[in-house]
Amino acid sequence: MKKKRAWFSEVLISTTLINNFFVHQIVLNLQCEKFVLKSQTRKSMEKATITKLSKSFEEYAYEQDGVDYWLARELQELLGYADWRNFLNAVDKAKESCKTTGQAVSDHFVDVTKTIPMPKGATKEVPDIMLTRYACYLVAQNGDPKKEQIAFAQSYFAIQTRKQELLEERIQLMERLQAREKLAATETELSKNIYERGVDNKGFANIRSKGDWALFGGQNTSAMKRKLGIAENRALADFLPTITITAKQLATEITNFNVKKNDLKGESKITGEHVKNNGDIRTLLGKSGIKLEQLPAEEDIKKLERRVKSADKEIVKKKLKGKK
Repeated sequence: MKKKRAWFSEVLISTTLINNFFVHQIVLNLQCEKFVLKSQTRKSMEKATITKLSKSFEEYAYEQDGVDYWLARELQELLGYADWRNFLNAVDKAKESCKTTGQAVSDHFVDVTKTIPMPKGATKEVPDIMLTRYACYLVAQNGDPKKEQIAFAQSYFAIQTRKQELLEERIQLMERLQAREKLAATETELSKNIYERGVDNKGFANIRSKGDWALFGGQNTSAMKRKLGIAENRALADFLPTITITAKQLATEITNFNVKKNDLKGESKITGEHVKNNGDIRTLLGKSGIKLEQLPAEEDIKKLERRVKSADKEIVKKKLKGKK
């Protein structure tokens, strides 16, 4: 009897363990399904929230003289601040951050007044602040990231600010490329012009070098290449900043004009004209405290040109993929 009871007890215990195991598995499965469902719901909710908030931030943006800005009282609502004074605390912290980065606070935070409607048709003027994209980014960074709107704003303005920086970099790059192309075209025209007036390629190189001597305060083309660490077989202009390229182009354009106008012939006369024009440009820049020979070299323009072409190809590829 004892053996039977023992056997029965063992069976009962085993059955209980098995049942408990299956119950545990069922509960675990239900919890997993619940977690997956919750995750999917959260994911879809996040997409909806992102779309909604992105639209809101874009709709509340203003534009003046090509600069996007937001009004602080409207941004307060977008970021979920109920109290204006609490929001101003975030703005004050943002101003301090702006100072720390070396930016002028007045360029990004502009005090204004706003007229709001009051009961019985009355109006009231309240203080407000115009905030640039960068200012909004700093305000968001000094807010509570646990708040959904602030967490979104931190990413939104960070991305938008970076887009603006990239756009400005692209514009500056294109200006430099265009200036270089214009200088090349002007120098080609001068070369053809003076060739007809008895000056060969060697003579043109001498004229250009002496023009550089006048423009760079006594340093000719070779001297400037050594100073900036440029290989002798490379064009000096490929490593110059936009303002220097533009100065060289203007001086060359004036030389071209006067050579034709005054019918100058021979290397000596044309050299004198080109030196004078470069000297005049140097004097003009000197009035603004600019000495071109003191400016550092820029990145090789040939590399920049290849980078721009590569980036443009990538944009075209993405557009083509998007159409498929």
